Amino acid sequence: MSKDETTQSHFIRDIVVEDLKSGRHKEIRTRFPPEPNGYLHIGHAKAICLVFGLADEFGGRCNLRFDDTNPLREDLEYVASIKEDVRWLGFDWEDREYYASDYFEQLYDFAVTLIKKGKAYVDDLSAEEIRTHRGSLTEPGQESPFRDRSVEENLGLFERMRSGEFEDGAKVLRAKIDMAAGNVNLRDPVLYRIVHASHYRRGDEWSIYPTYDFTHGQSDSIEKITHSLCTLEFEDHRPLYDWFIRELEIYPSRQIEFARLNVSHTVLSKRKLRRLVEESHVEGWDDPRMPTLSGFRRRGYTPAAIRDFCSRIGVAKANSIVELALLEHCLRDDLNRHALRVMAVLNPLKVVIENYPEDDEPDELEAINNPEDETAGSRRVPFSRELWIERTDFMEDPPKKFFRLAPGREVRLRYGYFITCTEVVKDENGEVVELRCTYDPETRGGQAPDGRKVRGTIHWVSARHALPADVRLYDHLFSVENPNVTPEGGDFTNHLNADSLEVLTDCKVEPSLADAEPGDRFQFERLGYFCVDRNSSAERLVFNRTVTLRDTWGKIQRRRSTP
Repeated sequence: MSKDETTQSHFIRDIVVEDLKSGRHKEIRTRFPPEPNGYLHIGHAKAICLVFGLADEFGGRCNLRFDDTNPLREDLEYVASIKEDVRWLGFDWEDREYYASDYFEQLYDFAVTLIKKGKAYVDDLSAEEIRTHRGSLTEPGQESPFRDRSVEENLGLFERMRSGEFEDGAKVLRAKIDMAAGNVNLRDPVLYRIVHASHYRRGDEWSIYPTYDFTHGQSDSIEKITHSLCTLEFEDHRPLYDWFIRELEIYPSRQIEFARLNVSHTVLSKRKLRRLVEESHVEGWDDPRMPTLSGFRRRGYTPAAIRDFCSRIGVAKANSIVELALLEHCLRDDLNRHALRVMAVLNPLKVVIENYPEDDEPDELEAINNPEDETAGSRRVPFSRELWIERTDFMEDPPKKFFRLAPGREVRLRYGYFITCTEVVKDENGEVVELRCTYDPETRGGQAPDGRKVRGTIHWVSARHALPADVRLYDHLFSVENPNVTPEGGDFTNHLNADSLEVLTDCKVEPSLADAEPGDRFQFERLGYFCVDRNSSAERLVFNRTVTLRDTWGKIQRRRSTP
């Protein structure tokens, strides 16, 4: 990863620079703290680039910590996927892999400390009663009738909670702060709840589990995190985290909030993404329509493109929606420089070149692999009497500005010859099924010795040598720019795009793709960028369209920059 991807100036970086300059810190330590209850998405990529990028730039360290405090939702599958995604993006936590579940004993001791100081108590109110007693933004909360239990009684009850004596929901441990506080997070928040469920790492060792709010800040403190970077929704939680630090008299990590990433035509709520998976709106967490990093990877996105995107959007203090077109622009920019060019026909129409020798050996034409990369070299593409061309590259009665193949018209075959359509063959329903053409053998390589010009160039694949393939064409998963906004009583799934996936099963690709491996990326000339799917095989190639060639974002930016 290049340095220029991580050194963009922003307010958090300015804070880090000042902290090092003033001597407040001699070394920077950050952390990426995902909950292992789902797959990472593009919003997490912004956080990953930020926390690992700052540590890398200033010679510090960044921990990977799994905040695994909810045994009902967490799984080793998510842990494995998170680690794979972080590495795929180009970052390494080395030996600093931590789990909040490893701190359970220490967190329990912290809770006991609060009880002994009279700052925490065991409450018998139900979850619904606690919500009711909490009040609102305009009305103070009500104190629980169990708030004034003695230290000894609270210690005894908390120990019995740990031993598994009580049922789920029977009791909780709450902090004793201020039920009239303007910040509702300070109105005696829950610290521990009873959950009789096996933890994916700790088994049945625990019957009580700390809440995220009680775990997060203390875990930062245990790891001596200097700069605890969080998204804006945690800003109102910072006074609570600071209260814990003061009462426990432990290392004070500095929490700084930044705007989370919101992208048009998608949702980045893990709860909503889980619903899409569980309700079978998509194939799974790595469905190429999903904004998960595994979905992007399967679709053919590159780590460099995502890092470039995160660098361009920057780090801000206010939430906003970023156009998906910008991410696609970053992707095209990277793929244009690195993806090999090949020819594929998605909706084939047969062409027979009548004056081409029937029994001749196939002609081997030279094709450039990538005009943007001189080191990519070239390949040999077989040419024969029968070809496949794109059905949309022919019109029997074309409009004025249609410059592709038509009866009596001459066009150039990419890397090949000039051909002229002489006859149109139709079936009994009147559908065009074949074109008869002639070719000019003097135009090999696409140039005419007599200097004549043609207006159209089309791609093709030799019918004799073509490989069959399935191609999956993807569009936005949602039909509106902001699917998070729904009419009253509506649901975000009402905005799902019914045309987000089109599967083509009669495609033809050039034989050079016979050895393509899952994850390989190509530009299908004139069609877009495509990636070999994980379900592809030697018997049947499967490609996912990564992105089209049309760059709406780049076009808009060029228009804006024109005087």
